[in-house]
Amino acid sequence: MTSLNQEGKIAVIIKNSILIKDGNPARYRLQTKTDGPHMDQSKPYRKITFGERHKNEPHKIILMVGETGTGKTTLINVMINYMLGVKREDKVWFEITDDQSDQTSVHSQTSIITVYGFYLQESPIDLTIIDTPGYGDTRGVSLDKQIAMSLLCLSESAEGINEIDAVCLVINATQNRLSDRQKYIFDAVQSLFGKDTAENIVLLFTHSDGARPKNALMAVQEAKVKCAVNDKKQPVYFRFNNCQSDAADEEYDEDEEDKERREQRLNQSWETSSKGTMQLFKFLDTIQPKSLQMTREVLLKREQLEANISNLKARVQMTELKQNELKQTQEALEKNKKDVKENKNFEYEVEVVYKEKVGIDTSKASKATCCTVCKENCHYPGCWWVIDLSWCEVMKKDYCTVCTKKCHYSKHIKEAKIYVTKTKTEKKTFEGLKKNYKDKIVAGVSVAKKLEEELQESEKEKVKLVNEAFHCVETLQIIALNTVSLFTLQHADFLIEKLKEINEPKKAKTLEDIKKSAADGKKKEHWNR
Repeated sequence: MTSLNQEGKIAVIIKNSILIKDGNPARYRLQTKTDGPHMDQSKPYRKITFGERHKNEPHKIILMVGETGTGKTTLINVMINYMLGVKREDKVWFEITDDQSDQTSVHSQTSIITVYGFYLQESPIDLTIIDTPGYGDTRGVSLDKQIAMSLLCLSESAEGINEIDAVCLVINATQNRLSDRQKYIFDAVQSLFGKDTAENIVLLFTHSDGARPKNALMAVQEAKVKCAVNDKKQPVYFRFNNCQSDAADEEYDEDEEDKERREQRLNQSWETSSKGTMQLFKFLDTIQPKSLQMTREVLLKREQLEANISNLKARVQMTELKQNELKQTQEALEKNKKDVKENKNFEYEVEVVYKEKVGIDTSKASKATCCTVCKENCHYPGCWWVIDLSWCEVMKKDYCTVCTKKCHYSKHIKEAKIYVTKTKTEKKTFEGLKKNYKDKIVAGVSVAKKLEEELQESEKEKVKLVNEAFHCVETLQIIALNTVSLFTLQHADFLIEKLKEINEPKKAKTLEDIKKSAADGKKKEHWNR
């Protein structure tokens, strides 16, 4: 039986809540405060809080990750009702989630993480749940990257979320194998965290009938999901049922046996979920939280790597086009070598390289960060929400880590345009060529020789950038939990080609081995199906 004190507490909560639907149980939405992008455009996340944070109370922070439809929203409410002490016989169900959280359509506009802060006066702990709605939906990599950067922003914000107690992978207990999308989601999440976070990753099985989810556990093991293990080297998991908020007296339950079976099912649902929540909270008491410092390093390195590779591709293109311009100039000098020797003027045509600003592909990004001094794209694609450019992921101590001159952020601009490299045919003269190089040529050095030197400098810059990009990959290999990240594979071919061009066969072989390892893993998964 529910105690009088508990009845009184629940009555107070009901009085201050909003009725969603009457019934058994009656569903109520808790009165919460919401803070998010609609109030502050600089925040790529929103926060929903119940109660006031107790600075001296133990604080547990968990990250919920799962494919749309696995029951994350219900699971969040299960934990809230457990902390409120709600029992089956209370015939009431409270929800902290809102309508936006309940959206499961692939067209849902939910594209940011939601932070639920649950601060109950009588509770021995404060709980923060970071939910990642839409993770792995049809919007794919761009949305998932946005969620990753939301986590980075949250870790650096005034919210003070600098550590995570547990990363909870939510899986349907009835699954026989993980879908490609789920594997993608878990790979993406694991690649966000440092190697030392594996012991804080746990499995939450929803829609459980209370039995050991043998097939789902085997599917997790076959997919090589890294997570905490028990003394028997088995994955740490907790079971939940998602039927607790179902009504016990639906109109179609006319038969008494049907009603009795439904009542038994609901009682079992409450028992399974309550036990799962209790065990999860006990686990949270025993595990040491993990700092997000390494996660920040992983995210920033990944952003800088992608930005460097994008910038590198543009600079390589410029180098190759300048090579072509040089060859055409050399051919013109050779063709007119008599005039060159006699210092006579002559005309010739070359394909001249230039840069032009054009509108961006809005399917890749809404904005781009570009350097107005170097006339380069420093962060595209992938640049999105930041208002203050000093916060941009490619900036370090107020200076750009990407553009040629590593300019101050104030020399950059954020807009829906990028620089593109183009060529146009121009008529040039030998007199103009000499005038152009007048201040650059010293005694005994020809125009052609000076052009060769410039090309060599450009090649040195290319070598430097390729090595920097490879160094970023190496760093990710060292600090990332999931070393064969989707991001690394996405750019592997390009880097392998360029490493071979600059005569770095060992580094190219390293990336080829990573690619082969990932390919072998996929083949093994295919054979196991």
